[in-house]
Amino acid sequence: MDERIPGWLITLTASLSLFIMVFLIYFLVQEGIPTLREVSLKELLLNFDWYPTEEPPALGMAPLIVGSMTVTLLSAVMAVPFSFLIAIFLSEVAPSWFREILKPALELLGFLPSIVLGFLGMVVLAPWLQERFDLLSGLNLFNASLLMGAMIVPIVASLAEESLQAVPRELRDACYALGSTRWETIRKVVLPAALPGLLSASLLGIMRALGETMVVLMAAGGAALVPISIFDPVRPLTSAIAAEMGETPVGSAHYHALFFAGLLLLAMTLGINLVSMWIEKKGKERWMA
Repeated sequence: MDERIPGWLITLTASLSLFIMVFLIYFLVQEGIPTLREVSLKELLLNFDWYPTEEPPALGMAPLIVGSMTVTLLSAVMAVPFSFLIAIFLSEVAPSWFREILKPALELLGFLPSIVLGFLGMVVLAPWLQERFDLLSGLNLFNASLLMGAMIVPIVASLAEESLQAVPRELRDACYALGSTRWETIRKVVLPAALPGLLSASLLGIMRALGETMVVLMAAGGAALVPISIFDPVRPLTSAIAAEMGETPVGSAHYHALFFAGLLLLAMTLGINLVSMWIEKKGKERWMA
């Protein structure tokens, strides 16, 4: 067998993936930019009226953008500290036999289909919230954020644990040799050394939450409003695209606006990805120094 064949196959696969990605971006731009002929960019981003089926259509995406950002932020606030505690326990406290059981189980939870979480949110969590807090509906920002937080915990915890494991053992041993306790070693040596990896893990989890569709479609309530309370319904960008695209006439202003919403999501996730790469690069430079 020619030894060059595996290299050709890898190159072909990578080139095909790159081509598909470029095609998708081109398609998004081609179908999304025409909406700027109907409404200005300022009105699109800052107007709070999303009534795309009216005549003329109101295409203000501010409530959709705020919905995406609030669900993502609240889920990160609930999930990231909990994920870090799990990662510290697995890396620094748990015995090796227990870690070998819990780590694969944690990674398997990361593959839990989001529709299962959305279903639990609709039939279990929403009725409980409605009865417990005397709400008109349990499908709201808090419900969606809680489910989203549960979805990203395995991802953030697993990546954070790997970052903690990557801290050289010599640093821990030197700290113990100076008389430090385990908690002091974790707080003053391990966590600062692993900080770039922990931040990258958090950003990857946030990026996952920002792009999630099914959970917010089923549990967020679907109202294009700016939430005043955590129990108000919201309609994130992904939810609007999934719910409205199937009933939208091709080539209409509404159709192009939904593709523009996809472009906004792409820009947001790309920005988070670039920040994550920058943090990782700074972390490597710090270790090299």
